[in-house]
Amino acid sequence: MPATLLPEESLRDALADIPDWTLEEQGTAITRRFKFADFSEAWGFMSRVALLAESQNHHPEWSNVYNTVTITLTTHDVGGLSERDLKLANAIEKLL
Repeated sequence: MPATLLPEESLRDALADIPDWTLEEQGTAITRRFKFADFSEAWGFMSRVALLAESQNHHPEWSNVYNTVTITLTTHDVGGLSERDLKLANAIEKLL
């Protein structure tokens, strides 16, 4: 099933379930910054997220600087947020 843009009211409700994720100013992406004890823990987390993202065929935009990982989720095909982003964000939360 192709992704579709989330209606604003659905997005507000869904973000209540993942309060540590921030809606970007344009409303087309959500972002979260994760801090770990050191680089090794951050890299291990990224490895787990990579496997999860691959299994969902939905890949994050992310960066890593030492012990900090920043993840941004958006669905480029629809030009904003879709259920795919929320599903991946919720799955990432369960890794913590």
